[in-house]
Amino acid sequence: MTAQTTDEGLTVQVEGTGPVAAHEGQRLVLALDLAGTGILHRCGGQARCTTCRVEFLDGEPGAMSFADFEKLTEKNLLGVARLSCQIECAPGMSVRVLQTTQSTGLEAGKIPAEQIEPEPVWTTRPGASTEG
Repeated sequence: MTAQTTDEGLTVQVEGTGPVAAHEGQRLVLALDLAGTGILHRCGGQARCTTCRVEFLDGEPGAMSFADFEKLTEKNLLGVARLSCQIECAPGMSVRVLQTTQSTGLEAGKIPAEQIEPEPVWTTRPGASTEG
């Protein structure tokens, strides 16, 4: 099952949680946090720590912020995970949260801002189609 559009926005399917209410353009980390998934965001959504990482089961966006690309490359996670703090919710997303407060015993961290930080410079993720 994947995300569906609703009058209020959309839902993102989250493995082990089910559908999570979101709004198009909302930061994925915030939608996951508000839904009570226990997702970590230790650096406050600044693309510095990789604790908010998710695995896409469906609907992975082709665009990625340069900060997402750099941090995932640095941690050898490029092509394995994405940073939910660097992703805007969109229809068709289905994810697996990879680190939670329960699985790690850590506190979630500072709540991220509404907008993506640092201000995103967009690139195409490796392996994404650049056609149409």
